[in-house]
Amino acid sequence: MNIQFLGRSLSGPFTIPSGIVSTAVPVIQYIFDQIPEIGIVTTKSIGPVPRQGNLEPIVSQYAPGCYMNAVGLTNPGAQKSAELFATLQVPADRFLLTSIFGGSVEEFVEVAKLLAEYSDGLELNLSCPHASGLGMAMGQDPALVGEITAAVKNAVGIPVIPKLSPNVPNLGEIAIAAAQGGADAICAVNTVGPGYHSSYAYPVLSNTYGGISGKGILPIGLKCVKEITEVVDLPIIGCGGISSANDVRAYRDSGASIFGVGSALTGLTSEQMKGYFAALGNDLSDDQNDAQSYIRYDVDMSFTPYNLVENSPVSHDISMLTFDRDIDIHAGEFIFLWIPGLGEKPFSVLSNDPMKLVVIDVGRFTSELVKLEPGATVYVRGPYGIPVEPPRESRVIAVSGGTGLAAVYQIARDYDKVEILMGARSKGRLYFLDECAACCNVSIATDDGSEGHHGVVTDLLREKLEAMTEDERAAMVFYNCGPKAMVDAAVSVQLQFCSSQQIYSAIDYVTKCGVGVCGACHAPDGKRLCVDGPFLQAPDSSHLAS
Repeated sequence: MNIQFLGRSLSGPFTIPSGIVSTAVPVIQYIFDQIPEIGIVTTKSIGPVPRQGNLEPIVSQYAPGCYMNAVGLTNPGAQKSAELFATLQVPADRFLLTSIFGGSVEEFVEVAKLLAEYSDGLELNLSCPHASGLGMAMGQDPALVGEITAAVKNAVGIPVIPKLSPNVPNLGEIAIAAAQGGADAICAVNTVGPGYHSSYAYPVLSNTYGGISGKGILPIGLKCVKEITEVVDLPIIGCGGISSANDVRAYRDSGASIFGVGSALTGLTSEQMKGYFAALGNDLSDDQNDAQSYIRYDVDMSFTPYNLVENSPVSHDISMLTFDRDIDIHAGEFIFLWIPGLGEKPFSVLSNDPMKLVVIDVGRFTSELVKLEPGATVYVRGPYGIPVEPPRESRVIAVSGGTGLAAVYQIARDYDKVEILMGARSKGRLYFLDECAACCNVSIATDDGSEGHHGVVTDLLREKLEAMTEDERAAMVFYNCGPKAMVDAAVSVQLQFCSSQQIYSAIDYVTKCGVGVCGACHAPDGKRLCVDGPFLQAPDSSHLAS
């Protein structure tokens, strides 16, 4: 279904808007390699210097298929992004649209010059509704929009595409200013708002306010595209609320020729995303509307209150927290725990009934969590992830370190023929030993030799694999969970004796949204830990980005 766009023949009419899914180079490469219907891949917005963005929660769901976000323009900066984009292999029939932002005309030009060499076009983010002094704050002024567009256009030799905001009273005037500044096309529109969403009387987003996306803004997006087509004669990338072929047709009728699909991808695995875009393309060719069946309206990001019953210290920086109610969760799944005003983080659940978590003090959030007093209320959403289902005939070795024991204990609890290899710095940092021993064999390694093997847990792993026959190794399945260094070391040992198809790994605490849209938990092959994992098959699981 080749289409023409700015003199280029592209493989498909779809793009993923900036900031959704395609936020990391491995994910971008996966889309180029696997999803030809996406002719244009739009990057996350890149600025002149690195930005950490907002604390989690960064995404909120206010109704099925309807979301708010305040990511905070997280990005590694223009120089680092240029180095990363240089590694991309862009097919001849695809288009890399790099989204950029700045706090001044000069900063836009600076970023544009650094990234133009590695891009097919530049999207100017003049519309982000939740970043103070950036995005929409600049995109409300027609004169400034025209000035930024002209300055970037004069500085680079590739197409320039301003992304406009729906949150202005004079959208047509702004579109005209962009066209007069030399815009090659227009992207319409960014999220609506900012809006506000609360849960249990607290603002959900750490930023308090966020941009509104999803099914609910479809009429607004269509209206904006229509207004733009009435005043300028430029190609338009239409986005906002698209989930079905009928929505695409509505945008096409309004004047768009490229169609951005973002929030509709919430909760989809990488394979499901491939299937969705293939179905969407077929729908347009066959006058059908079947792709909508892929949309995960069952995704639930709502919170449930849990009261802390007991805080049992394991060591000076490790605590086991017991709460007042159970949770329905399967081996391999995880939850998010939210403390309003402090943030949220993902956790594997140590025990279902009642819910128990083990927490290691590794930062601002966990430092406060380990100090919680009984009676404190926290809020939980989930579970998320794909449950673990080892073949019943297989023997399982689960390698854990740190809080990774929670995930592998679930496997040992629910399945037969599981052995846990547990690593820790010292005896005083071990926990839940009796419970583990009650359901499986446990072998322990400590760095200081205070319990079990004196050394690292991969020493035990190697000894066990060396003692096995080839047939015994072939019947093994491995699950590794813990700090990245430990997981990488375990995978390295396992690959010396077994195939990658036998190895599954998860890294502690890398996902931010849990529903596949923020791109934070990407693996080297473009898989996303929160929807494709958390346990990913090797080598996909080795060297996960942190």
